[in-house]
Amino acid sequence: MPRARFRRPDPGQTREEHPQVTTPRPAAVIVLAAGEGTRMRSATPKVLHTIAGRSMLGHAIAGAQALEPERVVVVVRHGRDQVVAHLQQIAPDALVADQDDIPGTGRAVQVAMTTLDAAAQAGAVVALEAPGVPGSASDVLAQGAVVVVAGDVPLLDAGTLGELLAAHHADGNAVTILTTELEDATGYGRIVREPGTGDVLEIVEHRDASDEQRAIREINSSIYVFDAAVLRGALVGLGRNNAQGEVYLTDVVGIARAQGRHVRALRTDDPFAVEGVNDRAQLAVLRAELNRRLLDDWMREGVTVVDPATTWVDVDVELERDVTLLPGTQLQGTTVVREGASVGPDTTLTDVEVGPGATVSRTQATLAVIGEGVSVGPFAYLRPGTVLGRGSKVGTFVETKNTQLGEGAKVPHLSYIGDATVGEHTNIGAASVTVNYDGVHKHRTTIGAHARTGADNMFVAPVTVGDGAYTGAGSVIRQDVPAGALAVSAGAQRVIDGWVLRSRAGTAAATAAAAAGARTGPDELSPQARAELERAATAARGIPVTPPPRLPDQPAHLSEPRTPPPGNAQPGAAGTTEKDAR
Repeated sequence: MPRARFRRPDPGQTREEHPQVTTPRPAAVIVLAAGEGTRMRSATPKVLHTIAGRSMLGHAIAGAQALEPERVVVVVRHGRDQVVAHLQQIAPDALVADQDDIPGTGRAVQVAMTTLDAAAQAGAVVALEAPGVPGSASDVLAQGAVVVVAGDVPLLDAGTLGELLAAHHADGNAVTILTTELEDATGYGRIVREPGTGDVLEIVEHRDASDEQRAIREINSSIYVFDAAVLRGALVGLGRNNAQGEVYLTDVVGIARAQGRHVRALRTDDPFAVEGVNDRAQLAVLRAELNRRLLDDWMREGVTVVDPATTWVDVDVELERDVTLLPGTQLQGTTVVREGASVGPDTTLTDVEVGPGATVSRTQATLAVIGEGVSVGPFAYLRPGTVLGRGSKVGTFVETKNTQLGEGAKVPHLSYIGDATVGEHTNIGAASVTVNYDGVHKHRTTIGAHARTGADNMFVAPVTVGDGAYTGAGSVIRQDVPAGALAVSAGAQRVIDGWVLRSRAGTAAATAAAAAGARTGPDELSPQARAELERAATAARGIPVTPPPRLPDQPAHLSEPRTPPPGNAQPGAAGTTEKDAR
């Protein structure tokens, strides 16, 4: 994301962007995440709403950790259990401070400092337990710079925080405030500066501001760097004598000024970097802005984004040069797309690796690996555990799950391949299914290299098809097929001439069949078809018709002669048995 530009007024001048200095590590970063967020109208705590694949709290933690502080403290209250559970996932080493019923940012920082000092003392106790180390830990307190950020400012990046911290140390400030200017500053605390020096005299909350102060466009972002000792001493003197009845952290500024200490501000020209989220409309605006910045960065790194308006990329996605993202593409989580690959249109990939030169079109994929030169889609669904070897293909309306395709293997159309291993250069026929679930357990199908399976095959797992084997179309493969063998399970085909005329008389199909028979002519029909036509004509004249013989349920195999039942003779040419002839 592009770095913001900064301005910090000095006597008689305005400086652009703070010069690079060696900045000490801060003692701590305090993240304020105790707010209820009522305007979000959600059961989810506000700081857990996501933007670009990361919670707002996650964005704050990422920025904090980039400063390499000694400790990170997160202040919680509303939705505490959910926030703490999420914090354990993204920053298990962070300290948790519980805010009580006393409202306000000042109170939040008070409980955070108490937690921070307790941690410092606990660390000292551990150090003092070493043999021969004298002293007491009771007077040990956190020392150095303390950075305070809000948990609902998702576009605040590490570069901006680094500039603020550098300015704090370079100027020897007691308090350094990050500010910006807005055309409409309604609702924000105003920065009142000292004429001549540009130092900050006070921060006045909007409800407490005079008309003259409300005309000021420079606003407080609620992002600060404090000297720990100054902050600790000032917090003791904070009260609630204001329109909100809250403990204002901004009152620390007046206390520090009264002590003769330096309070200065660093102004950023990027209002989005310090904009907080109060409702879902603001969240959508910042989500779109962050996405625009991410795409702009990637395009400058050599990625082609055909339609940035419909392309969305999370912050942890990695793209290499000459990648092409087509319209409607969403890359989520930790997805990686390698050089020369094309993704889209209308494709969503979550935690997927796409190899060099691969093509992925109109596909949904999660936790899958797509190898070099692989072709996927359109309309494919790759579920977790799918690994597609180099040059393989997953085609139209194909779903895979926990499946490995070898190099050059193909599943071109209309198939489900789950819990399977398919060898290199094997071709799976259309409409094939690995029947992997018996109602209790999942089983695996293994198909060897260079095999050719027919269309409409069912592989009833567990089953193995050997290298170079073939299977016939319509086969249900229940038993292992040796290498090089042909497996066919379908029965011989029966054709029952005239069945429609006899069994579906009066239907449109029967009318069409009769017309086709008339066009064909009786001499060109089979004997059975001619008999059926005659029977239908007789029935139409009202003459009783001898019903056709009852056919057996299963035809005899073509290679097996029909055997009459014991005690019966074969019919003679005239349709009578030898016994009847006698």
